[in-house]
Amino acid sequence: MNVWIPVLTAGLYFAGLLIIARLTSRKGGNTMDDFYLAGKQVPWYMVAWGMLGNSLSGVTFISVPGTVGAAGMEYFQVVLGYIAGYTVIAFVLLPLYYRLNLTTIYGYLHGRIGPRAYKTGAWFFLISRLLGTSARLLLVAGVLQYFLFDRYGIPFSVTVAGTLILIMLYTVNGGMKTLVWTDVLQSTCLVGAVLVTLYLMPLSIADETYSRIINWDVHHARFFWKQFIGGAFIAIVMTGLDQDQMQKNLICKNLKDAQTNMLSFSVAMAIVNFGFLSLGVMLFSYCDVNGLMPPERTDHLYPWIALEVLGKDIPLLAILFMLGLTASAYSSADGALTALTTSFCVDILGLTENDREAIRKRRLVHIGMAFSVFACILILRYISDHQTQDTDNSVITMVLRLAGFSYGPLLGMFAFGLITKRKTKDKYVPAISIVIPMFMMLVYSIQDQIWENYRLGNELLLLNGALVFCLLYIFSKKD
Repeated sequence: MNVWIPVLTAGLYFAGLLIIARLTSRKGGNTMDDFYLAGKQVPWYMVAWGMLGNSLSGVTFISVPGTVGAAGMEYFQVVLGYIAGYTVIAFVLLPLYYRLNLTTIYGYLHGRIGPRAYKTGAWFFLISRLLGTSARLLLVAGVLQYFLFDRYGIPFSVTVAGTLILIMLYTVNGGMKTLVWTDVLQSTCLVGAVLVTLYLMPLSIADETYSRIINWDVHHARFFWKQFIGGAFIAIVMTGLDQDQMQKNLICKNLKDAQTNMLSFSVAMAIVNFGFLSLGVMLFSYCDVNGLMPPERTDHLYPWIALEVLGKDIPLLAILFMLGLTASAYSSADGALTALTTSFCVDILGLTENDREAIRKRRLVHIGMAFSVFACILILRYISDHQTQDTDNSVITMVLRLAGFSYGPLLGMFAFGLITKRKTKDKYVPAISIVIPMFMMLVYSIQDQIWENYRLGNELLLLNGALVFCLLYIFSKKD
C-alpha cells in the first residue's frame, strides 16, 4: 500500500474536524452549558445521525465483520435486542431524565438512593467508559500499527498518543457543541465507506454457515434468547445508563425530539449493523473462493483485504477503508472524552460554575482523561499480547464481556430505584457494587468446572445487575 494513501486521507479528514471545531467554538462562546449540553438547541435528526457513528466506532467497522468467521451473522441477534432496549430508553429513561432536568444522569441516584450511590454510579461509569473507549481505540490503533506504522519503526505508544492529542485539539473547548457537528461528519464517512465497499466487493457466498442468523442451541453462549435479552439490557446500560450516549440525547430541544431521535437511531443502527455483517460474509467467502487464508486475528480480515489484497488493484477501496478507519478512531473517543470530563467535573468535583477558574479546571480534567485512556490502552495491549487466543478473539467480544461486569452495578441501582419504592441503606452501596462483579468474575473464570456444557454469554450483565438489585433490596426498608 502506498504510504501516502493513509497519510493524505487522515490529514484531510482531521483538517475537516479542525475547521468544524473552529467554526463551532466561535458561535456562542465556550460556556460550561455549551460544553455539557450545547445549549439544548440541537435538531433531533442531527443527533440521531451523529449518534450512529459514535455507537459504531472501530468495533463495528472492523470487528463485527470479523465475527462472521466464527459466529456467522449471529451477532444480529444482539442487534435485535438493541432495538428493544432503545425502546425502553425512549419511553422509560428519557422522560425521567428530562423531568429531573439532569446534566449527568447519575444525579438521579443522588435523589433516589443517596450521595454514596450517586458517587458510586459516577465512578462505575468512569471505569466502564474508560475501559470501553480504550478497547475501541486499541482496535483501531492496533490495525494502523500492524498495517502501517510497524513498517516505519513508529512505536505503538506514539501512534496512540498522536491520536489522542489530535482528538483533544478539537474537543477541549467545544465539547458537545463541537461534537454534534463532528459526529455527523464521522457517521457519514463510516456508513459511506461500508456502502461503497459492499458495492466494490465481488459477490459470492461460499459457505451458508456464514449467513446464519439464529442459534437455537440452548446450551450455546450465542443462543437466541441469551443474545436478544442480553442485547436489550446491553443497550439499556451502554446507552441509557451511559453518560456519553445520554448526553447526546439531553442536548435535544425537548423530550419528544429526544424520543424521536432514539427510535430513529435504533432503526438506522440495525440496518447499518446488518450491512457490516453482510460485508463479513462477503469477505470470508472471498477468501474461500480464492483459496486465501484469513489472518489469525479476525479483526485484521477487513483491513487485510481492503489494503493488501483488493486494495492493490482497486485503490478506491483502500482510500475508503482508511477514511472509515480514521472516522472510527475519532467517532467514539471524542464523545467518550467529553462525557468522561463532564461526569468527573459535575459528579465528582461538583463543577457547575461558569467562571474562568471552572473552565480552567475542566480543561485540566479533559487532559487528564486523555492520559488515563492512553495508559489504559497500553495495559490492554499488554494483556491482549500475552493472553491465550480464544476461538472468537474479536474486540467486540471483549467489549461486551467488559460491559457485563462493569455496567452490572449501574443496572442494579437504576432498576432498584425505578422498580421499587423502598429506601436502601446508602452506606452499603459502594461495597455491594464492588463485591458482586468480583464474585461474577470468579464464577466466569471457573465456569468450566461448574457446568459441563453451559457457557455464560451476554447474560453476565443480567446476573450482575440482578445480584446487586437483590442485595440492595435486602438492605432496604419501606419508604
